Amino acid sequence: MSNSRLSQRYAKALFSLGQEDNAFNQYGKELEEFTSFCRENSEFMKVILNPIFAVEDRRRVLQSVLRQSGFSVLVNNFLNLLFDKNRIDAIEDITAHYTRLTDEVSNIAHADIITAKPLKEKTLEKVVKSLESLTSKKIKPEVKAMPDLIGGIVVKIGDLVLDGSVKAQLEGLKESFKRSE
Repeated sequence: MSNSRLSQRYAKALFSLGQEDNAFNQYGKELEEFTSFCRENSEFMKVILNPIFAVEDRRRVLQSVLRQSGFSVLVNNFLNLLFDKNRIDAIEDITAHYTRLTDEVSNIAHADIITAKPLKEKTLEKVVKSLESLTSKKIKPEVKAMPDLIGGIVVKIGDLVLDGSVKAQLEGLKESFKRSE
């Protein structure tokens, strides 16, 4: 089974428990906090993943961090389970899946907004409002600049792609000229 599928399963399991006790948002924040900690402290991850060190020593290091974290008992147990199953290295992927599940339940959609130049704040707000009315969801934008678009905007929300770029319009003209020949 692929790592992504396993990560999805772990995320769904924790999310299910979070829905049962209505704490799924809290668990998500704790997962994100742990993931950020791991990203910022690469030495920590190197230690707890390194088989050169005894399992109990690595577990003590993890326990020390978890004691100081103030995480809920369930998230602590979940992270210990990941450690025991040698899946703690998938924490970023698990957290990403968990966030998607939380957003889905909270009616939030992620939009990749690609423009030729960075958008001004007011323009971005207008684009987000338009997308929210189009999708009936709260939009979390991720803006990227790609100068080869020439101008316009491309928006990707899940499977939906809205391409209003000058590049796409030029390609369309090119195709229509080919057909008319």
